[in-house]
Amino acid sequence: MRLISKSTLRLTAMALAVAPVALDAAVAVSPDDPVRWQPVTLTFEGPQTSEGASPNPFLDYRMSVSFLHQQSGESRTAQGFFAADGNAAETSAEAGNRWRVRFTPPLAGTWVWRAEFRSGSGIAISEAAGTPEAFDGESGTLSVGPATPGAPGFASKGFLTPAGEHYLRFSNGDRFLKGGADSPENFLGYFEFDGTVDTAAHGGVSTDRGAFLHRFEPHARDWKAGDPTWQGNKGRNIIGALNYLASKGMNSVYFMTYNLDGGDGKDTWIWTGPEVRDRIDVSKLAQWEIVFSHMERLGIMMHLVIQETENDENLGGGPDLNDVRKLYLRELAARFSHHLAMVWNLGEENDTPHADRLDIAGYIRQMDPNRHVITVHTHNTRSLRTYTSLIGSSLFTATSIQGRMEDTNRETVALRMRSAASGSPWAIFHDEQTPASAGVVPDADDPMHDKPRKHALWGNLMGGGSGVEWYFGYQYDHMDLNCEDWRSRDTMWNQTRHALEFFQKHLLFWEMWPANDLTDDRNAYVFAKEGETYAAYIPEAGRTRITLAPGEYSLHWYDPRNGGDLQADRKGTVTAGEMLMRDDGKVEIAPPSHPGMDWVALLRKLPAKPQGRR
Repeated sequence: MRLISKSTLRLTAMALAVAPVALDAAVAVSPDDPVRWQPVTLTFEGPQTSEGASPNPFLDYRMSVSFLHQQSGESRTAQGFFAADGNAAETSAEAGNRWRVRFTPPLAGTWVWRAEFRSGSGIAISEAAGTPEAFDGESGTLSVGPATPGAPGFASKGFLTPAGEHYLRFSNGDRFLKGGADSPENFLGYFEFDGTVDTAAHGGVSTDRGAFLHRFEPHARDWKAGDPTWQGNKGRNIIGALNYLASKGMNSVYFMTYNLDGGDGKDTWIWTGPEVRDRIDVSKLAQWEIVFSHMERLGIMMHLVIQETENDENLGGGPDLNDVRKLYLRELAARFSHHLAMVWNLGEENDTPHADRLDIAGYIRQMDPNRHVITVHTHNTRSLRTYTSLIGSSLFTATSIQGRMEDTNRETVALRMRSAASGSPWAIFHDEQTPASAGVVPDADDPMHDKPRKHALWGNLMGGGSGVEWYFGYQYDHMDLNCEDWRSRDTMWNQTRHALEFFQKHLLFWEMWPANDLTDDRNAYVFAKEGETYAAYIPEAGRTRITLAPGEYSLHWYDPRNGGDLQADRKGTVTAGEMLMRDDGKVEIAPPSHPGMDWVALLRKLPAKPQGRR
């Protein structure tokens, strides 16, 4: 951590010809040598206060820092927040004089920053000018180096954002395909976070211990030396759980930040108590940040769900939103939107009125300087209705579908086509599988997971979707609210990884389009760049006919159950069009082994052979 002296700040301000500034405090910048795509923390000394003080440090002060990139002119404004003593994750402090902002530089080079810090009744959620306080107007520069080659997780890729196509894209150009955990939705209801208790009996599904909080004890063995903890050894189990999920190749976790007021888990909130709505638990959220930062190092996207169907109107809405909701969203954005890969979800099984959805999404966009993806989760089988009014909006760029596994491919294709027709292509994610009582059951109850693999996983990806998260239902062990061991679905993680690897290694999937009409098998899915590449997922493979553009094609097979390398077909190649008696382009293919099981055929056009002289 580097302390910038008052004299250095004065010289910087003079050199940049900025307005005179008040320099009443030092600014700590960490790390000393910032680099692109890794967060920089600026910590200021401001008013001494506490979580329960008056004026309210969360509502009656407004802090932000504006950053300007000298070389390109790009600018971003990050919201700041009260950080108690600056080390609250370790000390559980409720009081202090530290005020903080986190900024993740999207570009290397020189960034000029300038702080705003104002006071006034309710100013945090208003546009009033307010009264300048403490470090208001202070400024400086950051010299940001290039991204670190081979940095862990997303730090080598950059921000994950919409890219005007059907796949989200990282700053380095990599496309994102999702595989991850939708359960447990109350992932943050963890026993070693400050101020975290079970306020009810989980709707009748708590354990025989009575009150339930996650402990993730089966994942204690997955924690590794050098991994983060807080307050000694706290956090090992939840960090270990994330390590395990990453080891299976998964890259997303769905979690709620508010499940009170009738919600299912009743154990997760950002405030100092379950009845409080205007005071933030600083140490709890600092401990969340430790976990979120570890997710980022592992390459796991944060799927942040702000509410659920039982409480989606309890924080208020209406014209210009509601003050409680504004403060809630502002604090989430200030403390967490610096992360590289994050999705804002407006709510599970969301019933918020359409106008309020637009207002909420608009406010998130205003608070979040990094333009992370915004979506909303649907009720079962309502995805086509839910998204009809949102497709085309500049605020929404992805789905979060709950639906029947058998409908996944149809819904994916339909929503992909609708969003394309609007001129605003969406990424189509499938995030909850019904029936709600079962979802994806443990390996012990379904060793092969044929239905989720065939319909939900491959149905989404072959329909031009961007991937899935797996929901665990409420009828089986390790279910949606009390899952303690992600190994309970070990086979499903493996099969998900196999599917993602096939797409990432063997397809230019962003150039392809769903084309099920090219096969005679009504149950098969085809994904194609016609005339070049065809992938056909055949749920019960036998002799299958597929229509190809004229030419010669290599034919390989992929085992979606076990993964591995491509297997060359016995014939090696197939020829369509000109070599057939019937010039309809149809070729017949058959799997290399295990007929009746699911297989993926990959056909790639070969260069035309040179014509001999006549």
